[in-house]
Amino acid sequence: MKIFFKRILLLLPLLFLTSCFDILDKVNVKADGSGEYSLILNASKSKTRLASISKMETINGKKVPKKAEIESKINEAARIFKSVPGISNVKTAMDFDNYIIKLSCNFKKIENINTGLEQLKAKNILGKMIPTQIYANNPAKKSFVRNKINTFKSDYDKLSTADKEVFNNAKYTSVLQFENTVKSQSNNAYQLSPNKKAMKLEGNILDFILQKKQIQNTILFQ
Repeated sequence: MKIFFKRILLLLPLLFLTSCFDILDKVNVKADGSGEYSLILNASKSKTRLASISKMETINGKKVPKKAEIESKINEAARIFKSVPGISNVKTAMDFDNYIIKLSCNFKKIENINTGLEQLKAKNILGKMIPTQIYANNPAKKSFVRNKINTFKSDYDKLSTADKEVFNNAKYTSVLQFENTVKSQSNNAYQLSPNKKAMKLEGNILDFILQKKQIQNTILFQ
């Protein structure tokens, strides 16, 4: 697993054995910089195929993780997040009938999420290539930033045809919600809501891996 979106959650490898899955990350930020964070992996569109795969030992030369292994990794990630100062109310939800998994928490400042990701990397739950300084917020300057991530095209090019197919129909959606009203943004690929307090970026995961779509955005508030 050599690509960011394939390695970002080694705790959920079963979902990456099918090309039809969705990743949703959602951030809700209050005026004081605190807020809520959630990450949802949804492979319900492929639940019949995944149910069959889960009974196998290997597929495409890779070991198929069992339910107990996935649960263990998710619970370990939750324990690590709980230990990070500024992070609280960590919750996990695992629906193995529909293959939907969720991790959520509250934060005092968005940089706490960066620290949590760093801790997951230190414990080898995240791959070494994972960018962890994803967010930055400055309430005093009324700004919020999603930092640029590196391209993983060279790693993608090294994958086998079967591994590349995993990304064909995989989707990624990012939702940002704010208590403050957005005045401007640097990346107009994000769709701004009519009330200017929420924005959404969505697309094929492969487009983000190859940087046909950019995640970085600098948002200024009124």
